[in-house]
Amino acid sequence: MSKTIVLISLLMLTACSENTGQEKKQAKDSKSTQAVTEEKAQKIVVYSSRKEHLIKPFFEEFTANTGIDIDYITDKAGPLVTRLKAEGARTPADIFMTVDAGNLWLAKREGVLQSVTSATLENNVAQNLQDPDNQWFGLTVRARTMVYDKNKVKPEELSSYEDLADPKWQGRLCLRTSKKVYNQSLVAMLIARHGEVKAESIIKGWVDNLATAPFSNDTKVVKAIEAGQCEVGIVNSYYFGRLEKENPDISVALYLPENSEQGVHVNISGAGITKHAKNPKAALQLIEWLSSKSAQQMYAGLNLEYPANTAVKSIEQVQAWGELNADTMNLSKAGELQPAAVQLMDRVGYK
Repeated sequence: MSKTIVLISLLMLTACSENTGQEKKQAKDSKSTQAVTEEKAQKIVVYSSRKEHLIKPFFEEFTANTGIDIDYITDKAGPLVTRLKAEGARTPADIFMTVDAGNLWLAKREGVLQSVTSATLENNVAQNLQDPDNQWFGLTVRARTMVYDKNKVKPEELSSYEDLADPKWQGRLCLRTSKKVYNQSLVAMLIARHGEVKAESIIKGWVDNLATAPFSNDTKVVKAIEAGQCEVGIVNSYYFGRLEKENPDISVALYLPENSEQGVHVNISGAGITKHAKNPKAALQLIEWLSSKSAQQMYAGLNLEYPANTAVKSIEQVQAWGELNADTMNLSKAGELQPAAVQLMDRVGYK
């Protein structure tokens, strides 16, 4: 065999060897990329305005059940929505979680959420507790209702939010500041129910009946009633529940309107999948699990809220407050009419 033929053969073998090596390397790189993708798919990032101690137990339970890790960042709802909007497609967030339907509505309006299709969520969450376009879903229900001094007010004297505008309550009413989204949503729903003119008359009646300047939080409203500064107020039920848990003999009681024209005003904590979620499938799996019976039972006991899933019962302490005859109007109105509510409260001097 000539030297030329031998040389050609060696070159061909070398080329084949190099090609085989490159193919193996490409295959290895492909598997490596796939592994990284799969690893990322096993992690969800949540932006949450709910406090850490209220969400961490759920995330840990979900991870233990599924192997999917959860990273989370907590902040107020407004800054988180602003952050999502600024980050755009670069955001690491898969889920936005917050309290109050008004905040969830704002996230939708700012275009940072996406619509999802989920038979599980449709089955577990009532229509009035979810966005009409399926961009957010309620996960817990909180009643914003009345509390009263058991020594000075009889339950039969109470009836509705509208009735608190009656002059008979002059100098007897305490309220939280209008700056809090909870009251803004309540007034927004009153506008939705009655129209702006009647709603303004109601809120003006509240202001006229105030015993003292509005308080910074609901706990202070309950304590003011207990201290005799006023006799009736409006708070989220779980604020009262916490104080009742500390002191079962508290002189304040919670009242759930039975015959109110609109029923008991309720609000939610809830969540939606972000528009640019990197792991939307796993994110949906988490939200669906949070609406399940097992997670809802945890929710019911952790913060004295009502389960969003009606198949799950409230804890005994909450059940003892009475039957919740909740307003069934869709909570998207709480966000839609929030600007009008703020302007109305400003006009009547509700600070």
